[in-house]
Amino acid sequence: MISLVRAELRKYTTTRLSWSMPLAMVILGGLFAALQGLFLAIIGEFPGPDGSMIVPAEMFGEDVVARLVYTGGVQIGYLLALVLGILSMSGEFRHKTITATLLAAPRRGRLIAAKLASVAVVVAVNAVAFTLGSVVGGGLTLALGDVSLFPDPAGLLATFARMILVLVLWGLMGFGLGVLITNQVVALFVGVGVTLLVEPLLGLGLTFVEQLADASKFFPSQASMSALDLFAGVDPGMAQSLGGAQDALSWGWGTLVLLGYAAFMAALGWLLTARRDVA
Repeated sequence: MISLVRAELRKYTTTRLSWSMPLAMVILGGLFAALQGLFLAIIGEFPGPDGSMIVPAEMFGEDVVARLVYTGGVQIGYLLALVLGILSMSGEFRHKTITATLLAAPRRGRLIAAKLASVAVVVAVNAVAFTLGSVVGGGLTLALGDVSLFPDPAGLLATFARMILVLVLWGLMGFGLGVLITNQVVALFVGVGVTLLVEPLLGLGLTFVEQLADASKFFPSQASMSALDLFAGVDPGMAQSLGGAQDALSWGWGTLVLLGYAAFMAALGWLLTARRDVA
């Protein structure tokens, strides 16, 4: 089993993706956190209770602002994690290496377990790179806005740990999608399209149906926001205007919902690979 995991990791480390994706994670994490920081720590203002304009640090508190800034690019982070998961399996079909892989590891259950473990490791490494980039990019704008960089160290460390967990779970969801749709281009198109377009539009549409208005909080993106506990300490109305769900899940339930999606997609990938006829 360990040798299979090593073999899967070696496949990743011998490609350009092994250095280009972490580099992209650092750059994009820093860029999006800096943009969020520009709005929340430097130029942003909100109307206060008396109508006067006040800065976000006074309205929400410095701990909330720091949390929102450091996680400002989490959507692009889990999108890239999804892509990594898709590539891990669909690449086998695209490059026609799946047959050789199955001949080298005929016990498909062990092979899938090794692939899942390697995807988790690879995405975790990339998630750490993304988090480091977010801390650097976000920290620069917080410093420029004269906002404390780590007003709540324990709380921020918990947020960083949750962000890494969220990205790993999205990577596992991508793995299942890569097994379900073996055409790499189609799998990437479906994964990115559903995450960026279908899910937000469907969530918006459901807000007009009273009986289903709360359903969108169980969608993967909203569950990710809940798992990160992004809007803790923020007025619910303001949280909605910042992208949060109406009556959002607690961070614990959000994590469980996301775990459920990852477990379902991983199990689906396991089942399909075990039963699929590969020539």
